[in-house]
Amino acid sequence: MEVKCHVERIILLVVCRLAGKVAVITGGASGIGKATAAEFVRHGAKVVIADIQDDLGHAVAAELGGPDGAACYAHCDVADEAQVAAAVDLAVARYGRLDVMFNHAGIGGAPVAPPPLGAADLADFDRVMAVNARGVLAGLKHAARVMVPRRSGSIICTASVAALLGGVTTPA
Repeated sequence: MEVKCHVERIILLVVCRLAGKVAVITGGASGIGKATAAEFVRHGAKVVIADIQDDLGHAVAAELGGPDGAACYAHCDVADEAQVAAAVDLAVARYGRLDVMFNHAGIGGAPVAPPPLGAADLADFDRVMAVNARGVLAGLKHAARVMVPRRSGSIICTASVAALLGGVTTPA
């Protein structure tokens, strides 16, 4: 009997870790980001879905938001620091604080066979780096801007397995 109660308390503790929390999820309109947003909301968090896919983002926010407004959408190209700052500021303005920054937005290179090295498209490389590296740093910076004064918060940075595997796209 005592063991069962202990296990139930542990499960309740894990499930309740997100209850009442506020999160910004970059890349939250599809894939892993969307699944993360759904799990956060399912466990009681409020989420700002930050993405460049406006139609999908609005649809996901409507699907997850429910009558209590648990989710909202913000257009956010993470390569633009001002848009990342605006997504963080939206979370604070709408929900009162930011507890979790989930940096997940990312892109691959051009979906074609890479050209010979001498013909590499540096603009494509720059775009990949702006999103996948600089965008993450912008998320860290602006989440820290509102979390450090509260001395509370979690910043999670993820990437897909594509970051580890070679492929037929322009390297970045």
